[in-house]
Order: sequence, then C-alpha cells, then structure tokens
Amino acid sequence: MKKVYLLINILIVSIFASSQTSDPAAKAILDGVSAKFKTYSTVQANFSYKVENASGKALSTKTGSLMMKGTKYKVNFSGQEIFCNGTTVWNYDKSVHEVTISNLDASSGMITPQKLFTNFYDKDFRYIMNGEKKVGSKTIQEIELTPIDKSKPFHKVYVQVDKATKTIYSTKVLENAGNRYIYTVTTMKTNAPLSDATFTFDKSKYPGVEVVDLR
Repeated sequence: MKKVYLLINILIVSIFASSQTSDPAAKAILDGVSAKFKTYSTVQANFSYKVENASGKALSTKTGSLMMKGTKYKVNFSGQEIFCNGTTVWNYDKSVHEVTISNLDASSGMITPQKLFTNFYDKDFRYIMNGEKKVGSKTIQEIELTPIDKSKPFHKVYVQVDKATKTIYSTKVLENAGNRYIYTVTTMKTNAPLSDATFTFDKSKYPGVEVVDLR
C-alpha cells in the first residue's frame, strides 16, 4: 500500500533554504499544467515506474495505469488495484486476494492523483527552473523541487513538463535512503467517457475475495 501511494505522491517541490522564495518561471509552468489538467473531464494514462539505486543502476521497472474522473480514480500497479469513488477507497491486493476498504480522508494530507496534477506545489514546496532539453521531438522543461517538510522520505524531486502540451512527462524522486523513483507517462487519453462504476470495487467480479473493512 505504501509503495503504491509513494507512486501517487510522486510530484513535489523546492529549495532547502527556507528563506528562499520559489522561482516565478517554475510556478508559471506548474500553474499551466494545473490549469490544463482542470479542463479534462476524464484522464486515462499508462506509465512506467523505474527504481534506481544512488549510482543510477536500475533495480526494477514496472508499468501501470491510471484513470480519473473528478474526485474519482482507479490505479492498477504492481499487483494492486486501488478504486476510489470520491468518498471510499478500496485497495485490492492480488497476491493475497484481499481488499481493504477505508474512508477517503480529505484532511489527511495524502496526495491523490487529482492533487498530483493540480496545485499540489503551492503550500508544501518551493521550486526552481532547471532548464530545457530535447527528448525526441519533445521540448521538456525541468523543474527542481525540494519539500519544505524535512521529515519527508525524499529530499529532491525533478518534474519534467512537455512544453507544447503542458502535461507532466516524467518525475524523478530522490529518496533519503538513496534510491531514485522515476515515473514516466507513456500514453495519455483525455475526455473519453468513463462510467462511475469504474471507480467502485465490485465484489462479484472477485469471487472468494477476503474483505477487510476499516471504516
């Protein structure tokens, strides 16, 4: 569960010196990403997720998918499926055929997929521009971010934005323990119809599943 939410928490920001203000150019880019995302009625994305050690050696590579509609979302990643209908969260673990049910706590500070793509950066981080580069035919703008809260399990994040589409291309999280987590969007489809039922766990489709209700 924690590993999946580390993935969902994968975009954050800033500079270590608390007296330093964030870069207006970086904020303008992040504001553009947020504004663009808010125009979408639905989002469907596929992504890759790579873990590296401190020297850059790849430890593992996985893939996953994400669907969003308003405050609802569904994540498929690493043997887990997470459903959220806006009020309730179901976390299904395929390896043990068990689903855990909990209430969505909006005050917990947890970064949901929606926050990930909108104004997650305003209060918790500072940020600076780290230049532009070409990745294939794309122009990528990189923003360097550092969490203000030093108790976070990571100390630096690099967010890459596709300049033309104003969408997140990838993020790299540098964990305090030394590992690096790299998330790259491989495909994205927006505004396609998605049924509300997509975001609710249907027990009838998982015969024999063990239910752990924590509500």
